[in-house]
Amino acid sequence: MKFTSILKKVILEQSKYQILLDKFTEPTVDKEGKRSKPKIKKEDFYEIIKADPTTRLNNVDLTAASKEDMENVKAGKYTPWLLKWYLTPETESQPGERSYEKEVEEYKHRFIEDLSQITNDLKKHDRFKARIQGEKDIMKLSPSQLYDAVKDFSLEKTKASAEEKEKASQTFQHPGGEILKRGKTWTLVRITDPGELGRDAACFYGGYQLDTAEGESRWCTSSPGYDSWFNRYIKDGPLYVIIKNEDTKFGKKSKLPATRYQFHFPSNQFQDPSNRGIDVIEFLNGPAAELKEFFKPEFAKGLTSQGGNKLEIDSFTSGVVGKFVGLYGLDDLIDSIPDTITVFSIQNRDNTNIDIKIPESISRFQNLETLLLKNCVSEIPSSVCNIKSLNFVSLLNNNKLKTIPECIANLPNLVFINLKGSDNVKVPDSVKNRATKIGDNMWDFED
Repeated sequence: MKFTSILKKVILEQSKYQILLDKFTEPTVDKEGKRSKPKIKKEDFYEIIKADPTTRLNNVDLTAASKEDMENVKAGKYTPWLLKWYLTPETESQPGERSYEKEVEEYKHRFIEDLSQITNDLKKHDRFKARIQGEKDIMKLSPSQLYDAVKDFSLEKTKASAEEKEKASQTFQHPGGEILKRGKTWTLVRITDPGELGRDAACFYGGYQLDTAEGESRWCTSSPGYDSWFNRYIKDGPLYVIIKNEDTKFGKKSKLPATRYQFHFPSNQFQDPSNRGIDVIEFLNGPAAELKEFFKPEFAKGLTSQGGNKLEIDSFTSGVVGKFVGLYGLDDLIDSIPDTITVFSIQNRDNTNIDIKIPESISRFQNLETLLLKNCVSEIPSSVCNIKSLNFVSLLNNNKLKTIPECIANLPNLVFINLKGSDNVKVPDSVKNRATKIGDNMWDFED
């Protein structure tokens, strides 16, 4: 019987680690009583067994295992291949030649040294065998041929296993999703992976779009058959899934609590399981208040445009800004803006009854070139004079505004001040002395 057939018989019929250990690491005695060296050193044998990705060690330390422990170790299906190639050295010289034994020792040393790479190739063979071109029988491939057969495949995980999904239904931890917070009532998950694993996570957390009657969601991002929707949303920013820790109804397939929400800040969408928009202010000020502070940075990102260079607010009753103010207030609105902005524009177009007192901290916007405040402000701090890059100031229709800082006229790059409609403002003498009035309370600083 051929060498490989003997190995297969030993492993497949008996599948006992101890038999292999004795066969390959113990000295043999022939009919004449002559002892020969073991085929494999024990330390090399241990490494070979562990290198098979399908071996089941069952938490047994091979170097210290008792005979009882060895009963729990099951050699994997690639062990025959590994043993074959360890014992079939590729050498330039032939048996009997002077250099042969040295070459064999060097080969075996390299083989053990390269086992981690070989294990990786065996994992690919195990996963992608059906897609491998050419010879598929592992026993007919040398290590270098195996590498050539699988080198174009990636072991990057694309889907969670059935066992991982079952566990995730209890822990909410699914590959491709990251648990950011476990609160008293809610667990918050974030999906950022734009690849297959992220899509698999989105499908799981949404319940594969089976519908709410089955305890799942109607989110388009969770439909296995419409990858384009997941791709469209994830390229703009992460998906957040909020899961109620305890519920009375559970998903038919995901087994997750039926009460789930999905947030996507770039598109300003905050959806319930039925894929209907929720009042996010009411939600985060009420039942999900424990998540409110966590989401503050995400809301703040939506306050600026053009890569964080512009703050442009037209309304305090809708959009991201309206939500931010409703959740965190006006003071936090100002404090949450990136200090890199070049345009600071608040225009109260819907005539909301608000009164913004610009804080002294506005001076941190050292790149600011345009300051536009319309129908919303009652005070301008003197610290605005520290923004040397400021060249355009527009303070339109601010009836509550009484004064502007005297020092504003000293800004080195100031070109224009527009006070049209702000009739109660006392224009400083410094402005009158330096600028030219060119109409309805507008002042030109250019020579």
